[in-house]
Amino acid sequence: MRRHWRTKNFVKALELCKRFGSIAEEENHHPDLHITGWNQVLVEVWTHARDGLTENDFILAAKLNKLPKEDLLRKPKKKLTDTY
Repeated sequence: MRRHWRTKNFVKALELCKRFGSIAEEENHHPDLHITGWNQVLVEVWTHARDGLTENDFILAAKLNKLPKEDLLRKPKKKLTDTY
């Protein structure tokens, strides 16, 4: 499983990885964390020993998704809308 987040800046990307790392340590299940560019974090969750996905992967992914991180993420750009 893979998920991508765009942060406000490089320091926020580091902080997001740190938060993910804390959850991973609690779960004793460690994802691959990648910072790409200056503000993008990519997380890959899978069980290397099984060369695939296990229940622990889904548990960890759910916890990473629920983790508070709005203070680190860029806000989506507003879409242009027609006004008539």
